[in-house]
Amino acid sequence: MIQKVQTLWPEICLFAAACVVMVLGVARTAGVRRLCAPVAAVGFVAAGLAALLIEAPHAGPLPMLAVYGKALAAVMGVLLVALLAGVADRELEARVARGGGAGFEPLRATRGEFYAFALFSVMGLMLCAGAEDLIWLFLALELTSLPTYVMVAISRRAEASLEAAVKYFFLGAMGAAVFLYGFALLYGATGTTNLSALRLALALQAVGPDGVNTLALAGCVLVFLGLSVKIAAVPMHYYTPDVYQGAAAPVSGFLAFVPKAAGFYALMLVMVCVGWNFGDRGGAELPGPVHFVMYAVAVLTMTAGNVLAIMQDSIKRILAYSSIAHSGYMLVGIIAGPGGEGAGFTRNGLAAVWFYLLVYGVMTLGAFAVVAALERRRRDGGHDEIDAVTDLRGLWRDHPLLAGVMFICAMGLLGLPPLLGFFGKLPLFTAGIASGHVLLVVILGLNSAIAAVYYLRLAFVPLLEVRSAGDDVAGPVRLTPFAARIGVGVVCAVLVVVLALAGSDRLAGAAVAAGSPARLAAPPAREEAFRAPRPRGLDPRAPAPVAPPAP
Repeated sequence: MIQKVQTLWPEICLFAAACVVMVLGVARTAGVRRLCAPVAAVGFVAAGLAALLIEAPHAGPLPMLAVYGKALAAVMGVLLVALLAGVADRELEARVARGGGAGFEPLRATRGEFYAFALFSVMGLMLCAGAEDLIWLFLALELTSLPTYVMVAISRRAEASLEAAVKYFFLGAMGAAVFLYGFALLYGATGTTNLSALRLALALQAVGPDGVNTLALAGCVLVFLGLSVKIAAVPMHYYTPDVYQGAAAPVSGFLAFVPKAAGFYALMLVMVCVGWNFGDRGGAELPGPVHFVMYAVAVLTMTAGNVLAIMQDSIKRILAYSSIAHSGYMLVGIIAGPGGEGAGFTRNGLAAVWFYLLVYGVMTLGAFAVVAALERRRRDGGHDEIDAVTDLRGLWRDHPLLAGVMFICAMGLLGLPPLLGFFGKLPLFTAGIASGHVLLVVILGLNSAIAAVYYLRLAFVPLLEVRSAGDDVAGPVRLTPFAARIGVGVVCAVLVVVLALAGSDRLAGAAVAAGSPARLAAPPAREEAFRAPRPRGLDPRAPAPVAPPAP
């Protein structure tokens, strides 16, 4: 138990920061309340350092995922905290500053809870990365998701955010029920919830006369379908555009990365337990039903996401469907698998997915930062976010820095070389080809071409189109007073360029380490499998299997 607690220092740092933030958020002094964001950022920095300096490889099927997954969560957490500036209590703080009403009201303040929920959600993401047990994984996934329901609801003073939160909550609850039932079937098929023991049990079943238990295959399919809610994959994607549009842009950026990363961490941990069968010619496939369902979902997800994004006029809905399409891209890496013993970066699909999560997260946050940095003032003194693509017209003339950020991030999401998106997408192509899934890679390439329609629109409307008198009927577009949002956009744009030119090789090496499964002894021969000791955690009262008759 003590050894397990020692692996949780990153999460302990975030928990401590959340406790401090909740106290600071109800302080009477405005200066103290403003410390919530800096304290949360310090918590993420401390968690990242703890992950890199203290965290040791775990005993799970992906030992290094905990180290690099938690470090990635901490880095993105710092950017997300800066992006969330001004979301909570903006109108309340403005009224208090004007001296209106009865002054500060702790009951109406949400700043402390808002940043605490963000910390708890990222803490759940870290726990997913270090999960070694199905029960632990379920609790971590729910810790990731539950705070985001509240964050969506309180992110804006509008009915749209409440409607988005309700849709998100009910579909999220349905997804949780589906993958929890899948976990139960996996337990029923193997007698254990420990991921390493579960992996060994399924390996023993695979060399038996009947192959992997049908109950286990059904459980894997249900787990994947349930996790499709987290990663926004078809057919569980319906909530995504409505929720992204209804929530504040910074919260939409939060949703675009944190729950998606948690879903892919969990998906990798479960699928590595099932394993990929590598053929003589290098092909790799998951067990038949799992492979078929995942293959179909990947094709539908990337195609539906890109085609539907073309039809949108809302920036946030475009980015929502873009997020759906990128989930389809990353599923190609999951289908490709780890690439076999000693596979390099170009053949390791799991490493490609881990690296692409970083690439996708940086570029998507940059695009959402531009949306969050622009607003309109209402006649009643409030403010509204920009939403339509036409709101970006004339951005190069008025705010050239933000126009440049949107151009770089949109072109990066498209995968235009030599930007970071190209180096992130290339390993998905090579891993898919190396595993023998050429048709899937062709579909991925066609969808990348379709995506050019809306990414070029996001990139060139700010640069080439000019604002007209009709565009300002609802009020002129202006910069938000929160410079941190602009800073996040600039940092993301710089990373898209700098990491592509200088850091892609080093990051790729880290991704290989994170995506390499733990060594599993070669499965015993058919007769030896029935004499092998049961994995730890299996029911000792179950009768020993009878060896099949010799052929």
